[in-house]
Amino acid sequence: MPETIIIATIAVAVIGVICAVMLSVASKFMSVEVDERIPQVRACLPGANCGACGFAGCDGYAAALVDDPDLSITLCTPGGSTAAGNIGTVLGRSAGAVERMVAQVRCNGTCEATSTKMDYSGIEGCTAAKLVYGGAGSCVYGCIGLGDCVKVCPVDAIHIGGNLARVNPDVCIGCTQCVNVCPNDVIAMRPAQVHVVVDCNSHEKGAATRKHCTAGCIGCHMCERNCPTDAITVTDNLASIEYSKCIGCNKCVEVCPTDCLVSFSLAHVAAKTE
Repeated sequence: MPETIIIATIAVAVIGVICAVMLSVASKFMSVEVDERIPQVRACLPGANCGACGFAGCDGYAAALVDDPDLSITLCTPGGSTAAGNIGTVLGRSAGAVERMVAQVRCNGTCEATSTKMDYSGIEGCTAAKLVYGGAGSCVYGCIGLGDCVKVCPVDAIHIGGNLARVNPDVCIGCTQCVNVCPNDVIAMRPAQVHVVVDCNSHEKGAATRKHCTAGCIGCHMCERNCPTDAITVTDNLASIEYSKCIGCNKCVEVCPTDCLVSFSLAHVAAKTE
């Protein structure tokens, strides 16, 4: 009996040694070399893994940057100019200017401005509510207000107030996760430093918009006609701003009959005090 145990122990030991040698040889001859710059670039990224760069997380973007010398080093929105500058140092590239982007909820349909067309009592989520006649709100273009964006925001920059999602631009990292999850495409990215925003997403004609929301854009072209720099255009019944031309004169805000054009300073104060 003791001899059997000894033989079995020796056999297991020999097999272990053989396997160790085989693994050692395999790790040497079958290993895949990793460019030492990949972990260095990865260390420059914030680790949000949001996918805003178009790749599967920060690891994917770091590997792609090292592999493709023509790929832009400014695609990391959360990291902004700091990340781009650090990546540029590692890879020996020039980052250039990186504009910080934040999310904006293009809707001002508060309880006072709009109404509901039904009482929704289904799954608590915007995507689910959207499947039921476009949601409970009378405006099918507006914020549904059930917080899908709140759930995916990694930094708690979004909250619901007055049945509307609101973004705190000071906290937002521009990861675009809220943009991707919104079933009504109400949320869009904009430069962090802007003067005026259009708080509407409706493409209905003026009469239809007024019927559903008193704060909606009616496509009257008043803002377009009064803008001294041609920064505003009205397309498909909705005003839009070319931020590079906007000088912050607020003339569009002053003439807007429905107050859907909002001075960023005022919107910022409102978001911080809600």
